[in-house]
Amino acid sequence: MKITRSFLGATAVIALMAGAAMADPAMVYDLGGKFDKSFNEAAYSGAERWAAETGMSYRDLEMQSEAQREQALRRLAESGSNPIVMTGFAFMSVLEQVAPDYPDTTFAIIDGVVDAPNVRSIVFTEHEGSYLVGMLAAMASQSNTVGFVGGMDIPLIRRFACGYAQGVRAVNPDATVIVNYTGTTPAAWNDPVRGGEITSAQIAQGADVVFAAAGGTGVGVLQTAADSGILSIGVDSNQNHLHPGQVLTSMLKRVDNAVYEAFSAGPDMETGIHVMDLAAGGVGWALDENNEALISQEMRDAVAAAEAAIIAGEVVVHDYMSDNTCPISVD
Repeated sequence: MKITRSFLGATAVIALMAGAAMADPAMVYDLGGKFDKSFNEAAYSGAERWAAETGMSYRDLEMQSEAQREQALRRLAESGSNPIVMTGFAFMSVLEQVAPDYPDTTFAIIDGVVDAPNVRSIVFTEHEGSYLVGMLAAMASQSNTVGFVGGMDIPLIRRFACGYAQGVRAVNPDATVIVNYTGTTPAAWNDPVRGGEITSAQIAQGADVVFAAAGGTGVGVLQTAADSGILSIGVDSNQNHLHPGQVLTSMLKRVDNAVYEAFSAGPDMETGIHVMDLAAGGVGWALDENNEALISQEMRDAVAAAEAAIIAGEVVVHDYMSDNTCPISVD
């Protein structure tokens, strides 16, 4: 299965009304839009890679409100799109209702699990990738205080925070980890101003590295960190290029691979739960020309050793979503 976030604009609705004879795959983005420089944009990149390699086309929709989720899925299914991929857990309840009505259409949801014979549920081990960037944050910090800015306060984002805190404390047991969330509604994913305000508050408490797991809101976190002369950590897509030399790294969540694989498999893709973990290359961290000067050889070696230990089962990163608890207390 694949989990995705979805959004539908008026123009897209009109386009769907026209229909199409070909069974092209389709993508529905979550609130925040396809160019959020994070989660949705990673999905877009995967779709574009598929299109470039195959020479084929796909439909994609950006929603403007929660009310358009069901409308988007039904109109895509009725127009013949197959498979239909959506980004985000917020599609789960809608997909549970829609999927049975279109048994010949295959759906994929990213970050959600829907138990239906024609649905692929794609989930990631975000806690493993967050552990690795937490290690890097602790090694880069001069103040022994680091921050985490999450988007919507939900178990999925707490999974990021908990994995991050575990990685920080693995390197520095005495480090302080400050954790805040942007909000409790989907608007939390697209509020860069609020993200910047929270980052400023964390800096005032001594944080000199801040990890943003907040979708489009994270753009404000990275900007404020750069303006304040501290380091930040991006998420989902490689965001190192947004502020070269000031983004320590990005926790990669390979949503692009998930979308690419779903489109490539086509209507006959295997359904059920599809786990993209560290061993499968589903999560990781970014190293490129924009941040290589920030990552010492000692840091690279430490993270490489941790990666190998996690894959081998020698280090187990606690998954917050397994029991809604975190072994590391955060401030």
